[in-house]
Amino acid sequence: MGSPTGLSEGSLAALQHMREQREINTVVLRYAGAQSVLLPETEGNLTHDALVESLPADEPRLIVHELAYASPEGTRRHAQLLIFWMPPDAGEREQAYTDGFTALKEFLPDVHVHLTARRASQLEHRRLVALAG
Repeated sequence: MGSPTGLSEGSLAALQHMREQREINTVVLRYAGAQSVLLPETEGNLTHDALVESLPADEPRLIVHELAYASPEGTRRHAQLLIFWMPPDAGEREQAYTDGFTALKEFLPDVHVHLTARRASQLEHRRLVALAG
């Protein structure tokens, strides 16, 4: 049994940047097997569509994304999401990413929406808004 997946200094810095600067809304992390840590792959201000399009079809990723949406009353809202992207073709890497997902949940206690997506349709904007509440 391997050690739990850790967060690299770069991952911690990217997540801190997202929280403090608010100029980015998305951090995408990938697992670096040789170092046994999660590394930042993308830090950016991505639209929902750009985020979904950027996800690889055959590799997992962990994503922290601030979803912007309007309430039924028209009020602008934001909710942070922690997404475990695990497409069907990436099965052999699931445990490492599961460990990383757990580490991120502990590191980001104010992120209340956690989801696992295996298909892009599970990341549909309306579904994410419904989860954000």
